[in-house]
Amino acid sequence: MAGEPQDDCLFCKIVEGSVPATVVRETETTVAFRDINPQAPTHVLVIPKAHYRNAAVLADEAPDLAADVLRETRAVADQEKLESYRTVFNTGSGAGQTVWHAHAHVLGGRGLEWPPG
Repeated sequence: MAGEPQDDCLFCKIVEGSVPATVVRETETTVAFRDINPQAPTHVLVIPKAHYRNAAVLADEAPDLAADVLRETRAVADQEKLESYRTVFNTGSGAGQTVWHAHAHVLGGRGLEWPPG
């Protein structure tokens, strides 16, 4: 069920503390931690503590929580002292989503060309 922890979800395990992560921020509703395969000098993931399969489902079913995630991307960028940064939500395997728990990537610390990919 959406919003409920999933036993087979890596990010749910990070939220519960059974899988370690380098946490950089935490709120009542979100956790932000460093990506284990960084694509930029700063690469932090911001996730809702509640499980939603992807950003689209999160936006539809919990828009206030989606807003919390987006606000935290800004807080991470401020904390990391990024003048410029990119926020990315991959939704679906064709877009590069590999963990089926909604999450935002905060990338910065180098030039980020357009178009990506």
